[in-house]
Amino acid sequence: MNDEPRIHPSKVADDRASLTSFLDYQRATLALKCAGLTGEQLKRKAIPTSGLTLLGLVRHAASVERSWFRFVMNSEDVKAPWPGKVDGTFAEFHVEDADVDEAFETWREECALARAVTDSVDSLDDTVDFRGETISLRYVLTHMIEEYARHNGHADLLREAVDGAVGE
Repeated sequence: MNDEPRIHPSKVADDRASLTSFLDYQRATLALKCAGLTGEQLKRKAIPTSGLTLLGLVRHAASVERSWFRFVMNSEDVKAPWPGKVDGTFAEFHVEDADVDEAFETWREECALARAVTDSVDSLDDTVDFRGETISLRYVLTHMIEEYARHNGHADLLREAVDGAVGE
């Protein structure tokens, strides 16, 4: 599950290289937090006060990648890979019957497609009009870094609760 190298971003790169490498670093961090766990462990609600699971975070990451890069930035007519809500929360977080391999494959595919969309945009400052709102590639990349960083904090806590592993 952790087949992508985790490469620290350059401390002197230009804006585009910085943003894309920080996003890839965050993606690799999520994969690292899931590495070596069984399907049951990935599906475990390890914190009593939360319904989050590591697999739910992976599925959510796939949905968010698809939404921001393909739907918003590339104007593709795509639907969420796990559409709808269950008990008021997004379906991707409900992993009881989820296929672990499918979830990771979908996430890897969405990351690759997101990179392709990013590469197809000339400038970080290029924008799209999404439902009357102007959105730049710079915004999407920054938002995605924030999205992963927040959820990687959750993944840290979940991983520690599942098997005691801590650290980067």
